[in-house]
Amino acid sequence: MNQYNESSIRVLKGLEPVRARPGMYTRTDTPTHIIQEVIDNAADEALAGYAKTLSVRIHLDGSVSVEDDGRGIPVGPHPTEKEPTVVVVFTRLHAGGKFDKTSGDGAYAFSGGLHGVGVSVTNALSTRLAVTVKRDGEISSLEFANGGELSMPLTVTGKCLKKDTGTLVRAWPDAKFFDSPRISLNEMERLLRAKAVLLPGVTVKLSIEREGQPDQEKVWTYPNGLPQYLAELLGDVETLIPAFGGERYSDGDANSGGFAKGEGAAWVFTWSEGSGFGTLAAESFVNLIHTAQGGTHEAGLKAGVFDAVKSFAEHHGLLPRGVQLRQEDVCGRMSFVLSARILDPQFQGQVKEKLNSREAVKLVSAMVRDPFEVWLGGNVEHGKALAELASKAAAARLKSAQKVEKKKQSSVVVLPGKLSDASGSNPEDLEIFLVEGDSAGGSAKQARDRETQAILPLRGKVLNTWEVEPERLYANNEVHDIAVALGVERHGFNDTPDMSGLRYGKVVVMSDADVDGSHIQTLLLTLFFKHFPQLVEQGRIHIAQPPLYRVDVPARGKKPMRRFYALDDDELEAIQDRLVREGIKQEAIEVGRFKGLGEMNPEQLRETAMSPATRRVLPVRVSRAEMEAAVAMFDMLMGKGEASARREWMELKGNTVEADI
Repeated sequence: MNQYNESSIRVLKGLEPVRARPGMYTRTDTPTHIIQEVIDNAADEALAGYAKTLSVRIHLDGSVSVEDDGRGIPVGPHPTEKEPTVVVVFTRLHAGGKFDKTSGDGAYAFSGGLHGVGVSVTNALSTRLAVTVKRDGEISSLEFANGGELSMPLTVTGKCLKKDTGTLVRAWPDAKFFDSPRISLNEMERLLRAKAVLLPGVTVKLSIEREGQPDQEKVWTYPNGLPQYLAELLGDVETLIPAFGGERYSDGDANSGGFAKGEGAAWVFTWSEGSGFGTLAAESFVNLIHTAQGGTHEAGLKAGVFDAVKSFAEHHGLLPRGVQLRQEDVCGRMSFVLSARILDPQFQGQVKEKLNSREAVKLVSAMVRDPFEVWLGGNVEHGKALAELASKAAAARLKSAQKVEKKKQSSVVVLPGKLSDASGSNPEDLEIFLVEGDSAGGSAKQARDRETQAILPLRGKVLNTWEVEPERLYANNEVHDIAVALGVERHGFNDTPDMSGLRYGKVVVMSDADVDGSHIQTLLLTLFFKHFPQLVEQGRIHIAQPPLYRVDVPARGKKPMRRFYALDDDELEAIQDRLVREGIKQEAIEVGRFKGLGEMNPEQLRETAMSPATRRVLPVRVSRAEMEAAVAMFDMLMGKGEASARREWMELKGNTVEADI
């Protein structure tokens, strides 16, 4: 029998945590992201104004080299670690030059790096990593092997001119940590082209070694920056107005709205002709990091553009009577490229695909609105064309809503009494929150946008419906209320149900951030996968991610009191670390733990889980091809006769659980 005693507790040191749980630190589909960490460091040197060339080389043996002509990573002994600084950078999980952004002691004011874990993760997940630094007239080299062990100590290998500086990193990714051992060439090209766009005057090169043939080479340089890039993305698409580009950054003075010096954005946007909706080109970046899933800076851009267009249309009397513009009417056909600079950005996850910084909405909106409003005032014909496009979109939306309303009036279905419905009439604009408990439901009702958000409180845990017969499904009150509120009949995987009665474009499951909340999520997902699979396939099901912790920081000097939210222990630790680095004493930081949604006041719930601009919501996306595997998993997890299979699965996968018990 296994003993549980003091020796059972293992402490992971150095880079061991990364090798034990690589998915916590990077994407594990391909090694592309660990190479991107090296590229981002080189790009930060260029952003700081020290590098003019960034070169990436993909070798025949699967390794990748990244070289820049920046200042070169310092090689002298680190003042506290007593090792060469370059060794510290590649072997310590929280070592970097991007922490001291406000004190002036850091190497970078604006960067994508936050926690100093980037290139150390690259080292941890590589069989070999070689670094060559040119600095102070010397060429120094060192190598690591087997995931971060120093195999060749720092050695001076040659001399160079004093002005000849830079860093060369070559990494051999360890195939056992990735689904595919090769990097994605398409993703790499897209990444490097974007760096060239965002760094005017910097040349970015990609070389691919080919056996028995000359290297395949690509070079990107964009002297005209964002406008040139947007024109390339749009190709031959006909635009309604000339692209409007600009950039604006804070001076950091008393009239800067509380933004730090240098914070702001560069942008270019235009609108395409044609009917229908859907952005043709949309790319956004924060401190040169590509945010593939957008985030709060994109929300700020759209808010600023919407305010400017609405103000122009109202001033010139261009809106038909009874038409109220919405943001989607104005921004539905907008294409844009946005590059924001934020002093201390907060991303969703280590791979930084989405910006979560709430202040970015206000920052970008404030920077964009005034210049665009001035431009519209000076280009009235273009402004009128844009107002007309938005008015047509609003009219089409209202017409669609009227059709839906007429159908609803002819229906005899009585909606659940506990449903707090939305007042809007176009289903695609509406969302329903399935909330755990009446207490949380009360807070959610006060926190919601009454026009677009409906609340349906659920009493207790929903029935496990995986093996419930279709004719008995509606006998359960909670399931019956959900089905009636949605306006869609239950259906099977191969059915083609009538979706015309669907009353909400999004269904958001909102439960506590604990084990019971996860169970409720699983039971509701079981219901949707088994009895409403079309909602899943169409991407209409979402899971809200309310925070587990609230962090309050007292006012300090001219800085007002601040509040942060942490999804889990890791985020809480990261926030506390960042605040301590800002000079705030640990004992001054107040940490509160939410026992459930009902403990949040409406303002907190709105900000963290309900407002589209600042909330965290996880979409449930399953393609038709993936549905079969998902159904098999649900069968094993939720089927009454699958106890032995569940036990075997838990024994096999139990070590991966991250439960807050």
